[in-house]
Amino acid sequence: MSRIPFIAGNWKMNLTIAEAAVLAQEVAAAHAHAAHRRVALFPAFVHLELVRSHLRGSGVQLGAQNCHPAAEGAFTGEVSARMLKDAGVDVVLIGHSERRHVMGETDAFLADKLQAVLENGLQAMFCIGETLAERESGATFTVLARQLEALRRVKPEQAPRLSLAYEPVWAIGTGKTASAEQAQAAQAECRRLASGILGGPAGAALPILYGGSVKPANASSLLAQPDLDGLLVGGASLRAQDFLPILAAAPSR
Repeated sequence: MSRIPFIAGNWKMNLTIAEAAVLAQEVAAAHAHAAHRRVALFPAFVHLELVRSHLRGSGVQLGAQNCHPAAEGAFTGEVSARMLKDAGVDVVLIGHSERRHVMGETDAFLADKLQAVLENGLQAMFCIGETLAERESGATFTVLARQLEALRRVKPEQAPRLSLAYEPVWAIGTGKTASAEQAQAAQAECRRLASGILGGPAGAALPILYGGSVKPANASSLLAQPDLDGLLVGGASLRAQDFLPILAAAPSR
């Protein structure tokens, strides 16, 4: 898995069936197997099969926003990695800030999820990032190091199916964006820490995305940073007129 730009759209809890269908079609047509970037869409669970049908043959990967670490059982309302694989999902989002800070998911629970996703042969996009209080107290790198301990569950042969998404919590849905320099500094530290856990070659190959109020206006400056390999886009992924210019900002490397 080479470090070509990776642009992902996290639709969160948004869109009707009709809206999801139209947007998936527009993204599929815009990407059309472009060789210089990777693209994934993360629709709500109820839209997975619909979106999958519209992405077929486009090269856009189908993502799931969450999963439970157990293979099956009495977990009402949950979905397992095994079920997602059976549904045609390619990549699973794990540890998004909303799961950590709204749903209260712990580092240990997220490490279990990461292991389950990789053991089932799926790709994993593992999200990390600090709150505003943690940044202002100078604890950003300490927080990232703690969250990245989950990578110790990753086996060498699984590392090519892993990506990271650095998303400073204070920049998600707030309109505030980390400067390109702030994002680069944090992501360089993530790569250093990941290399220490996974090994140098795996750390060097690891795709690291930035997420947090990404817009067409800041996509190019963010993607120009050496340790920033892509963008995890939230609100701007919900409209083609916003998301397609972000796809177009992906440089050839």
